[in-house]
Amino acid sequence: MREALGAVGSWPAAASAGAVVPGGGGATVTAGAADRPFAWASVTKVLTAMAIWVAVEEGTVTWDDPAGPPGATLVHLLAHASGLAPDSDAVLAPPGTRRIYSNRGIEIAAAHLEAAAGMPFVEYLAAAILEPLDMTTTELRGSPAAGAWGTLSDLLALGRQLLSPTVVHRSTLAHATSPAFPGLAGVLPGFGRQDPNDWGLGVEIRGHKAPHWTGRCNSPATFGHFGQAGGFLWVDPAAGVALASLGERPFGPWAADAWPALSDAVLAAGLTTREDRPAP
Repeated sequence: MREALGAVGSWPAAASAGAVVPGGGGATVTAGAADRPFAWASVTKVLTAMAIWVAVEEGTVTWDDPAGPPGATLVHLLAHASGLAPDSDAVLAPPGTRRIYSNRGIEIAAAHLEAAAGMPFVEYLAAAILEPLDMTTTELRGSPAAGAWGTLSDLLALGRQLLSPTVVHRSTLAHATSPAFPGLAGVLPGFGRQDPNDWGLGVEIRGHKAPHWTGRCNSPATFGHFGQAGGFLWVDPAAGVALASLGERPFGPWAADAWPALSDAVLAAGLTTREDRPAP
């Protein structure tokens, strides 16, 4: 396992990678600078979404709360199905008809929670997610869609939580990591148009997308997110594995090659006994 993760040492800039391994009580294996803070960019969306999941369980908000463009709800915003443009309040489609990846939609979802809770979103995030998971190095420095900074160790704590939740019920996790408005087509940033382009509530669902930033050996149920700053987190519930990486080189063609290769190497390193997985 450590040998598989060691591939990050050959990447074109400083990076770290780590996996939460199955059958080890949430044990992790890492390579590289696990305690160095990096920008998370859009991996931040997973943090923000989880805070909203907690808020739904607490009754502070509901999935069906009106939010965003007319006819849209909190679910539309989290699932990138509100019709909002990527980075503005422009409406490009009616809610529920297209998968349009929208940073603005996630920001509006966070603002909705902030108003409902009567406290700054950054404080709610800390109380709901960061403090319970002892994510002491992670901070939100800007947009709830892309402004988190933190260490690989903290990101792996998030991955561990997504494998075995304690801050939300398993039923909430299952709902949030299943396709919302399944079958919608759209563009997956960095990888082109996908049909379908399924997403859950704040996380992307791997499905059978190709090309993709996870590996060929990842199950269709794999969910997670990657960021333009050069990092990612995926969770494969079929394998019982979470894999994360952070680094200082922005996403580009190098990552589209390196990340799937790392994913397949990790899954091939004896982490799962599933015999029906395709070879890398």
